[in-house]
Amino acid sequence: MPELNHLIVWSRDKRASAKFLGDMLGVPVGAEWGPFIPVKTSNGVTLDFIDGEGDVRMQHYAFLVDDAEFDAAFERIQKAGLTYWADPHKEQPGKINRHWNGRGVYFEDPNGHLLELITKPYGDLAAL
Repeated sequence: MPELNHLIVWSRDKRASAKFLGDMLGVPVGAEWGPFIPVKTSNGVTLDFIDGEGDVRMQHYAFLVDDAEFDAAFERIQKAGLTYWADPHKEQPGKINRHWNGRGVYFEDPNGHLLELITKPYGDLAAL
């Protein structure tokens, strides 16, 4: 079965963007490789940040984290004074969601990409 290996994330400043994600997730930022700066997730997928020209179009990236990782990341989000939402439409500011008996939160990176942290995969019927 194929596995996702990496995603290219367009940004205005790849260093600042990779650092932001690494800081929010509590993971190290990898060494620059060619035009990319990678941030690796625990399942081996890297988000490879690259500087884009012109406007950066918003993308959505969701990260499955455990409860301790959620607590730590959510504390960093609040400490940084970031606006966060319980929903992807940004209609519930300052709240988290409790979908699938878990917790979820949305926030933006410096490029306007919508980042999501969830503790339960959506559609996980075993969680109900």
